[in-house]
Amino acid sequence: MVKFYQHTSSFEHAWDNVTYAFWLRYPNPFASHVVGCDVIDRQVDPVTGVLRTTRLILKQGVLPRWGRGLIKNPDAYIIEESEVDPRTQTMVTRTKNLNHVRVMQVEETQTFTVHPENSKWTQVKTEARIISELKWGLTGRVEAFGINKFMDNSAKARKGMAHILERLRQNAALAASAPTSAAAAAAPDC
Repeated sequence: MVKFYQHTSSFEHAWDNVTYAFWLRYPNPFASHVVGCDVIDRQVDPVTGVLRTTRLILKQGVLPRWGRGLIKNPDAYIIEESEVDPRTQTMVTRTKNLNHVRVMQVEETQTFTVHPENSKWTQVKTEARIISELKWGLTGRVEAFGINKFMDNSAKARKGMAHILERLRQNAALAASAPTSAAAAAAPDC
């Protein structure tokens, strides 16, 4: 049995800002469970200009009481593979956990595109599959827990992205309002 999740959301920010914020999203106050994030590989295709990145993310897991006997250490290693195509303004990310896969495998795909109704916004389509290979009647229970946890974490992830985007907007506003060095040098001393 497999549980599926699908959600489409929007950010009122340009695609290039949202994709930039994606790389800066850790740390943020909505992702305290993320312990670390390391780039394993990154390269740009010289022909297409597509940026391909592989990252390893360590997250602190949370288990329900009934699941504590199944897993000794709930921390999860996540592999994230992404492709950013600046020509089509599309970014696709694929993540899945590397450990605890027999108990529960979570596979997520996110697609970031220019919003079809407003070119100054970004649309994000999230799809996920939650799969458990446990027997003994636990499969449904584990998958139900997984899908509920995934929905909660997806909402937090959107809040985290919104937080980072707002910080980027504030930094841009500060930079735009700061006097240039030439203007500051020409300002009289009072």
